[in-house]
This record gives sequence, C-alpha cells and structure tokens, in this order.
Amino acid sequence: MDGVTGAVGNGGAASAATGAGGAASAGTGTDDAASAGAGTDDAASAGAGTDDAASAGAGTGAGAAGSRGGGLSRRRLGARLLALGGVLVLHAALPGSAGAAGGPAERRALQGLRLRYGSARQAGLLDAHLEGAAEEARRFLGPSPEHPYYAGAVVLAGRGRTIALHRAMGHAVRYAEYDGRTDRVREFPESERIAMAEDTVFDLASLTKLFTSILAVQQMERGRLELEAPVFRYLPEFTGGGKEAVTVRQLLTHTSGLRSWAPFYQQPTREGQLRLLWSVRPQDTPGTVYRYSDLNLISLQLLLERITGRTLDVLLHDEITAPLGMHRTRYNPPLSWRRITAATEVQRPPWSGLDRGLVWGEVHDENAYALGGVAGHAGVFGTAWDLAVLARTLLDGGVYAGRRILRPASVELLFTDYNTAFPGDDHGLGFELYQHWYMGSMATPHSAGHTGFTGTSIVLDPSTDTFLILLGNSVHPVRTWRAGSAPRVAVGNRFARAVPVRTRHGGPAWFSGITPGGSGTLTLPPLTPATGTARLRCAVWWDTVPGEGAFHLEASADGETWEPLPFSTLRSTGGTPEQWPAGSASGWSGRIWHRLEAPLTAWAGREVRLRFRHAATGRYVGRGVYVDVVRVAEPARLLFAEDRPRDAALIEAVGWTRSAD
Repeated sequence: MDGVTGAVGNGGAASAATGAGGAASAGTGTDDAASAGAGTDDAASAGAGTDDAASAGAGTGAGAAGSRGGGLSRRRLGARLLALGGVLVLHAALPGSAGAAGGPAERRALQGLRLRYGSARQAGLLDAHLEGAAEEARRFLGPSPEHPYYAGAVVLAGRGRTIALHRAMGHAVRYAEYDGRTDRVREFPESERIAMAEDTVFDLASLTKLFTSILAVQQMERGRLELEAPVFRYLPEFTGGGKEAVTVRQLLTHTSGLRSWAPFYQQPTREGQLRLLWSVRPQDTPGTVYRYSDLNLISLQLLLERITGRTLDVLLHDEITAPLGMHRTRYNPPLSWRRITAATEVQRPPWSGLDRGLVWGEVHDENAYALGGVAGHAGVFGTAWDLAVLARTLLDGGVYAGRRILRPASVELLFTDYNTAFPGDDHGLGFELYQHWYMGSMATPHSAGHTGFTGTSIVLDPSTDTFLILLGNSVHPVRTWRAGSAPRVAVGNRFARAVPVRTRHGGPAWFSGITPGGSGTLTLPPLTPATGTARLRCAVWWDTVPGEGAFHLEASADGETWEPLPFSTLRSTGGTPEQWPAGSASGWSGRIWHRLEAPLTAWAGREVRLRFRHAATGRYVGRGVYVDVVRVAEPARLLFAEDRPRDAALIEAVGWTRSAD
C-alpha cells in the first residue's frame, strides 16, 4: 500500500483513487489564446485571454470544466455508461469524444510521429519552472525529513510530442544491507555503487495495474469481455460468499468489496495460491464501497488468461509493448538487465513477508514474486521513456507512431469516472483520476494516473496535453524510510507552473501563488460609487482544491470588517453566466479565463473597499488564482482602472504577485 508501512509490500497506492477523468486524447477543444478573451466593460478595452494554446485542451465538449456548462460531465458520463450497460454502447454514448472523429493529435499519431527531445520553448513550457521540477526531485535525495526519500530518481516531463525534461539523479544501487534493530545500513563501496541513469529500469509496482486494465479493455473491444458481466461468467471458480455479484467493472474500479490483499507468498504451490483466492469472500457487498485491492487485478489477470489462452506476460508483449516499441518494459527482466536496473528493498522480516536480502533485478512485491513474477497487480519493469510512450499513446487516443492499441472511445473508457457514488475515490478502468495527493497541482478533472509502492508514478493531463513521470527507488534500502507522496506532489506542483497561463494582452496578471496553506489579499483603494449601477469587472482564472481552497471577493466599509460580495462569471468561450451568491468560487475553471462582474448596488453613495482573497486551507493546492484588468465603473465615469499607473500603484497586495506565466 503506497505510503503505508505494512508487513507486506503491497504493489501500489492503497489509499486514494483520483478525481473525475478527462478526455484521453488531445483535441477535445482548444483554448484559443488568439481570440478568446474574458473581456471587461466598454471603458476597459483590454481583456484577458486564455491559457496558452500550445496543445489541445478541454475547452469544450464532454470534458469542459468538469461540472460547468451544458455539456456532459465526466461524472454524468460514467453514470450514463453504467445505465446503458457499459462498453457495448460506449461508441454511441460519447458526444464530442476526443479522437472519435479523428482529432488533430490522433491524425498526427497515425502519421507515425514519435516522441522527441526538445527545449521547454518547443514544448510550450517555461524553462525556469521545468528546471525547478528537476530541482524538487533532487531535493528528496537528502533528509526527508530524516532519511533520504529515495536513493535515486528519474524525472521525465513533456508536452505534446516534446520531452523537455529527462533527468537522472542519485543512485540506482547504493545500499547492500539494512539492520532493522538499529535502523542502520551498510552501503556498497563507492566503486560498486551504480549511478542512476536516464534509461535505468525500475520495478514499476502498481503501475502494472494500468497495463492489466488496458489489456482488459482490448478484450472488450474484441467482444470477448463485457464490462458489466459477472466475473464468474469467465472464471467459474470465482464464487462463494457473494463473489457471484462482482462484475468486471468492479474489479477495475476497486469496488468489488474484496479485502486489500491476501498472503499468496505463504502458499508454496500454485494450487494453494488459487485455493486462497477462491476462498476469499467480499468484506462488503459488491458495489457499496471503494477499497483499493490487489486481489481485484490478480483476479482480472486470471480472467484474461482464461479467455485468451495466453499468460499475462505474453499478452503484455504482444498487445502493448511490442506494437509500441516499448522494448525496456516487461515482466521478469533477464539477468543481463540487472546492472541497468534500480535496486529496491533489503527484505527481511518483520517489515517484509519474505527473507530475500537485497532485491535487485527481481520483483519487489512478495505476492508477485510468489506468483512467478507475473501478476496483474505488480511485476512489470520499465523505463521513464517507455512510460512516456504509453502516456503519448493514451493522450493521442490509443495510437503511437502509426500503431494503434486502443480505439479512442476505449481510451475514454479508461479515463471515465465510474465511482460517482464514492466522491474523492474517482476511478476509471484501472486509472486513478483527479487526485491532488500525488498529482499535486497537475490534478484537474481531466487528469489520470497511478502510483507504485516502489516509488513510481505517472500523471497525464489531457487539458494541457502534458505528462509527468517520476520514478524513484524509495524502498531502497527499506520501506520504512519513507511515507506519503511528498516528492510527487512537489514535482507535480512545479511542473504545473511550467504550463503558462497567458493573458490576452501578453502582460502579467496578479497571481495568488500555490503555497500549501497559503493565503493572501489583493485590495483596491477606497472608492465611492455615485449610483447603484456601479460594477466591478475583471478577468479571473482559478484552480483550487475543492473543499480545501477558494477564491473570494469581499467588500468593506472600514477596511476592517469584510463581507462577501456576490458575483457572476462568464467563460471566455461563451455560454451562460454562473452565479456565485456566496462571493467565492472553488474548484477548476477549465483552464480558461472568465469575465467576472460584481454589482455594487448596495454601496451607492458610500465609500467601499474591495478585495480579492485567496485561501488554501489543506495540504494540497491547485494551480492557483489569477486576476487581471480590474476595473470599477459606472455609466458616467471610471472609478478605478488597473491599467492606469496611478490606480495600479494604489493596489495593496499581500501574498499576491505580478506574474507573466
């Protein structure tokens, strides 16, 4: 269980899934930076533009803003697919499906275009923040807070088809032994240590679940597997205690009710391992709880092997890695790979279920090891580059370099939230969706990814066409030296800043920052509207963690006591204004600017101070809040205009800065 110290090294993130998924292929609508502006009143001709449109985003269609507008949200889409019976009607149930009509990204991928190295500028990214992401990863080579979080790491980040950051740091192999009684290690001599390299192979741990899920969706495409079918239809042994009600979808979304794991490594034979699985009974009624469970993917492995007549390692090679050219991704890497593979844990009881010493070149997960190294929940080894190829394939609707492994609508299936009944545990088929706890500020209603217990993670954000891969050997030398996902969050936060937020006029806007637990105010000078027709207007862009951060607009007569000022916002792409009667907004604004308008009717003939306030109250933050071209006007006069130097000089900023990104 990722981030949880346990007696057995579970293959992945035991806690959260992630939020509502997004369009898997780029091309669901672009943020048109050249034309879409938030606009202001007639006296304020300068408007705010949209996010840099270097990539196709989620401006319109099925994924726009997650819950705003008249489109079909990802949450409603998941519910509709369930009502319609799942994958058999998928292709007809996806209005505006990315790639379904052959979007630009998919067409380029079909032409055989591949990933390439390039500069931050070529990727539409900001170099300073991109380098900052690498520095954040490097920081955790030191005390975190006491021991290093990992001995070494590889970070890879890109946008579109450009990999703009690929950096290795620390050691792939450093520690030879660990003494749990004294919490001391014996390190290899300097001459025997192996430095981390960009092409170092990692035990991907629970990222294996993504490959198993893709293989399952491929079988759905071919009509051999139904999403809503009971598992026992394909595995007659999968019965007893209510398991008859478990569906394929519930295995893929961790809603089967099965417990988290079982000690397969205690069974010396394959027959005993299977008996253990068949004997497991659901702890809860299937479909009533979310519980991350390795048993779900182990069961799915057996199902896939039964209906295809091929073992999972053969399926992985034939259906995914060979077509995509992922030549450094496989189960059970050969001995010749050992020198280029990152070591994992010194496994000794009681922190491990097995006494194996230093695990290096073999799967770390005890159950996957007992299952012969080939398991549905863990066991795949791979490199950052190969994972980037997988990311690009999914962002392009299931095709890479002219080779298709999934239809575009099937990729949508992976990224559609089926766990609408379990808010906060949003999950597609295999993919975790919209989780700040490891995605950091990359988390949006469109982002998808997964983590692995050994220190691995992948995040895809179709709304910005970006991908981030962080691979660390964080259980080297022992799993108890680290907990949580601090490096993943820190690197994700900084990489999110590398995706610029552009104004229409090209200049800077006021930015709230993305400091966890941070807050700040942006206060205008005292103003006295003559009539009740006065309005505050500005452009605003926001991304906060729902329930843990918000953007507020407030008014005060004395500058001491503040009250909410209701406002409305209108997307720069048009539509119907949204009302915010409580004077605050939170969540995700769709990576586009909005026009904000707040009537000052109650302040006619009275002096008033107006301020914008940002508050982040939790451990995680979104991409932050931007405010631009602030104006207060009534028909006869302009009371305040931020683009007038004398007015701008009167703004009091606490915790907000001017930022051009």
